[in-house]
Amino acid sequence: MKIHIIGGGNLGVAIAKGLSKFSQGNQITITRRNTSSILYLEQLGVTVSTDNKHQIQDADIIILTIKPYQVDTVLAEILPVISNKVIASAVSGLSIENLQNKIGAGNSAIRIMPNIASQFGASATCIAFHEKDKEKAQKVVTLFQDLGTAPIIDEKLMDAATVLAASGTAFALRYIRASMQAGIEIGFDWQTALAISAQTVKGAAEMIMEEQIHPEQLIDRVTTPQGCTIAGLNEMEMHGFSSSLIRGIKTSLKQIKG
Repeated sequence: MKIHIIGGGNLGVAIAKGLSKFSQGNQITITRRNTSSILYLEQLGVTVSTDNKHQIQDADIIILTIKPYQVDTVLAEILPVISNKVIASAVSGLSIENLQNKIGAGNSAIRIMPNIASQFGASATCIAFHEKDKEKAQKVVTLFQDLGTAPIIDEKLMDAATVLAASGTAFALRYIRASMQAGIEIGFDWQTALAISAQTVKGAAEMIMEEQIHPEQLIDRVTTPQGCTIAGLNEMEMHGFSSSLIRGIKTSLKQIKG
């Protein structure tokens, strides 16, 4: 397919990198007003342009990875030259209905929420669409399945998905940082502590995804009576480990909803 990404920021670049590595047979274009910082993408076979309309007429899927305040300006620029296009929007807070009204009945609005792990084929990209666009949306689902997982959700959960999947990346990284810092306190240099912490989180995630069971069932395999693991877990819970994470996620959601 021909993929046209408008918005060469962190997310747009992550998607372009991921598609170039993990999704075969696609032609990818990414646009940005100042392309100097992303010209290296051309080495991956990605077309880089300052023109949002560059070959957009040929695109099978147009992906918007822009800021909310840029939407109207970008659409005013591209709508006169496109028709019957699938427009997948990663714009926070922009509903399918609102986007559909803006792009007209001749185009199809799909809502997506990828994260920057797209570049490693490890994104959790939540996707929502109206039933009338189910067939066209499947192309978007298939595309993002190449970049990780692509669960289809009800649009009313999209703000929650933003927090859990996109903001969640930062939350997981903060855990890794804290684990690294603890590793330094107990004797490791920071590089070794970081390598161990990151690989441990990766291993835990892979076990969950492979076995599809509740986390507590895997925790039970690690804990032993009077052991060091259960002692550490109980100490963390006494200081609000789970509750603080839950509160943080819910606070982020409140922020999105205003």
